[in-house]
Amino acid sequence: MDFIEGEILYINKPLHWTSFRLVKVVRGKLRTLLNIKKLKVGHAGTLDPLATGVMIVCTGRKTKEIERLQATVKEYTATIRLGATTPSFDLETVVDAEYPVDHITEEKVRECLKKFVGEIQQIPPAFSACKVNGRRAYELARNSEVFELKPKLLVIDSIHLNNYDLPNITISITCSKGTYIRALARDIGECLNSGGHLISLERTRVGDATLDKCLQIDDLDDFFKENI
Repeated sequence: MDFIEGEILYINKPLHWTSFRLVKVVRGKLRTLLNIKKLKVGHAGTLDPLATGVMIVCTGRKTKEIERLQATVKEYTATIRLGATTPSFDLETVVDAEYPVDHITEEKVRECLKKFVGEIQQIPPAFSACKVNGRRAYELARNSEVFELKPKLLVIDSIHLNNYDLPNITISITCSKGTYIRALARDIGECLNSGGHLISLERTRVGDATLDKCLQIDDLDDFFKENI
């Protein structure tokens, strides 16, 4: 493999790692093994630190394909806790409000999920990398500044209920670029006249890249040594 000329890698991002950290580790390992000072490395689609799963990492000239790869269909498995909300819509922040769940049934959850299939308008989370007047939304949110994010048009191809165990539900989602699963958790909670936030998220596919094709972090050293 020619990592300087360019390669596309599928890697399973570990829990608590930022996407930037994963890119930095790949770049560092390759620079050391290749004995070079510079190497262009980038990723095709950010994953939150509290998410795991498929990340596509490109090196060299293959970084030019990042935009194309980002535009491909993505699949996720998400567990949502109903009856409570957090400012970040996940476990990054603590619960700020609680709501009843006694009225929620499996049938109501299934009916609710149907409403999100197709083209939808979604307001991104305040704790996101969206820009507001040149500043990242998460910076404003962490400083308790008041601002408004505009809804974005996106496409959800399918949502399936995998497990119903109140207050938790686990769903699988196939969707377009730009979908915030954390925001979907918020919206599903509201749809059920309750609250909701994400407690786990795994990206299982990006285009042709699936979890079973991904390298594990602990395997990177051996993989690089065998392919350089």
